[in-house]
Amino acid sequence: MPDPQAPVEIALLLYPGCQMATVHGLGDLFSVANSHARDHGGAQRIRCSHWSRGPDGWARGFDSHPGPGQPQIVVVPGRLGPPLSAEESAPYADWLRDRHAAGAVLASVCVGAFLLGHSGLLSGRRATTHWYFTEAFHQAFPDVLLAPEAILVEEGDMLTAAGMMAWTDLGLRLVHRVLGPTVMADTAKFLLVDPAGREQRHYSAFNPRLSHGDAAVLRVQHWLQSRAGRDVSVAQMAAEAGLEPRTFLRRFQRATGQRPTEYVQHLRVAAARERLEFSRDPVERIAWDVGYEDAAAFRRVFQRVTGLSASAYRDRFGTLRH
Repeated sequence: MPDPQAPVEIALLLYPGCQMATVHGLGDLFSVANSHARDHGGAQRIRCSHWSRGPDGWARGFDSHPGPGQPQIVVVPGRLGPPLSAEESAPYADWLRDRHAAGAVLASVCVGAFLLGHSGLLSGRRATTHWYFTEAFHQAFPDVLLAPEAILVEEGDMLTAAGMMAWTDLGLRLVHRVLGPTVMADTAKFLLVDPAGREQRHYSAFNPRLSHGDAAVLRVQHWLQSRAGRDVSVAQMAAEAGLEPRTFLRRFQRATGQRPTEYVQHLRVAAARERLEFSRDPVERIAWDVGYEDAAAFRRVFQRVTGLSASAYRDRFGTLRH
C-alpha cells in the first residue's frame, strides 16, 4: 500500500527557452505551502523536481526530496518566445505521454499548452492558453475545446493555465489538491495572491483573425477598425464586401469565428476600455461615443465581454486616480 504521507512529486519540465520565472516561482510557492502544512501539524508533502532531457536520457536536475520514484504531477512551463513546433516538441511529447500513461496528472502554463497539444492528450478536452496565441492554438489543434476567457481550466488529470503569470493560479490549485484548502489559503495570503477565481478576459485585448485569406472579409475588418465599429449595420458591411448579406454572414463567421454583430461589439468594447483606462469621462458618455445610444445595453455588453462592470474595470485598470 502506498504511504499516504509520502511526498507527492510535482515535476517541472525544463525545455529550450522555458520561462524560468515559472520554474523558480512554483518551487518557492510549494516551499511556502509545505511550511504552512508543517505549521498545521501535517507532513511536508510536495516534492518539487526539475526534469530535463540530456544525452543520457531523462533525469532530475533538482530534487527537493532526493530518492527514487516517478512524478505524480508534471507541469510544462510557458516560454517567452513562440511556442515549440511539432518537431521540436516530439521528444517532450513522448515523455509526457509516457508519464500520463503511468498515471501522472499533466499541467501547463501559457504556451506550454502547445506542448500538451502536440502530445495529442488534449484532444476533445477543454483547455486554455495565453490570449495572444489563441488563434495559433486553434489552428494547430482544432479538436481541442479552447476556453480563451479562462485563467485556469481543470479537466481532472489535465490542467491548463493561461498567461505567463497564471502559474500562481495553477500552483495554488495544485496545493489545494495535495495539501488541502486551508494550506492553499494560507499560502495565498502569505504570497499576497488572490486565490479567488479570475478570468483572462479581464486582461486580454481584442485580437481578431486577419490571416484567414478571405480578401472581402478582410476589407470589411479594416473598414470596421477605421470606424471603431460605430454606426454600422450588416447591410453596410455586406455592401463594403461586395457580397449578398447571406453570403457575407456565412463567409464572415467562417473567416473570423464570430458573427458580425459580435465582432462589432468587441471593437466597441476595446475602444471603451481605452477610454475607461485613460479618461475620467462618464460611462454614459463613453457608451454614446463608442456607438451605444442605450448606456444600459452598453453596460450589459461590456460585462459579458470583459467579465467586469465598466466601473469595476475603471477601478482596476484606470490610470487617472485623482
